[in-house]
Amino acid sequence: MTSSSPGDDLLSALRERVVVADGAMGTMLQEHDLGIDDFEGHDGCNEVLNATRPDVVRAVHDAYFAVGCDAVETNTFGANLGNLGEYGIEDRIHELSLLGAQHARAVADDWSTAERPRWVIGSVGPGTKLPTLGHVSYAELRDAYMAEVAGLVEGGAHAILVETSQDLLQAKAAINGARRAFRAAGTKVPLFAQVTVETTGTMLVGSEIGAALTALEPLEIDLIGLNCATGPAEMSEHLRYLSRHARIGLSCMPNAGLPQLTADGASYPLTPEQLADAHDASVAGPSRSAERGRSRVRRASTSTFRSGRTRRT
Repeated sequence: MTSSSPGDDLLSALRERVVVADGAMGTMLQEHDLGIDDFEGHDGCNEVLNATRPDVVRAVHDAYFAVGCDAVETNTFGANLGNLGEYGIEDRIHELSLLGAQHARAVADDWSTAERPRWVIGSVGPGTKLPTLGHVSYAELRDAYMAEVAGLVEGGAHAILVETSQDLLQAKAAINGARRAFRAAGTKVPLFAQVTVETTGTMLVGSEIGAALTALEPLEIDLIGLNCATGPAEMSEHLRYLSRHARIGLSCMPNAGLPQLTADGASYPLTPEQLADAHDASVAGPSRSAERGRSRVRRASTSTFRSGRTRRT
């Protein structure tokens, strides 16, 4: 294991201020004129674009840095056993993860300066198979996540984010798979985890936020938080719990309000200004006002990461 990590400067920044990451990847990709050939016949598999349309993937990352984000997530949310397995290309987990990290890192390096570094966060989504429900074995899932994180680290990700976790056993498989990948590579990058709490007040399989904190905090993660499912108002009570009980840093990535189903698909009711105000209310410290302007430019959802606690509102 090396003595220094590619993400050391990111952890240092988190100790001093709020770090603002990007928003949605899928909706940004949909704004480009993509055809079935771009997906190699795997309609809707965004991760394939890492191989076929690097120009489009890099353009999305570039757009987020252009409006002031500190970090971007890789286009690898679905580069896992469940999602790629549905297309019969689960053997490409490592390849597509590697490419996704390389694209994001190339853009981040172009934007980085000594005074203002930019970072890449490797996105590890939950997939469609939950071990608690018997869809897949824990070991099989863990090993697939190990391959994904190995590709992300090899491609230059500064940190790994296990996100949108709906099943604590799945989250543990991803975190432990990541730790195995670190050991195999002889390095370690910061490891973050975000769970998704539904409007019912629990994760999909019934776990409450306290159970999530108890289960995941001992696994040597650097930040814990929430993302997806609801808007900032619905997240506030769960973030308040974490702020009072977590011994590590917090992160959050709410939707722009509670999603509303319309004839044209999901719609999000909050304006960029309202979402920015919600982020502003969730963080504490001298960086609040500095981040306010930057957060306002986000169009859908953004991630905020901080090594300290969320404000207890």
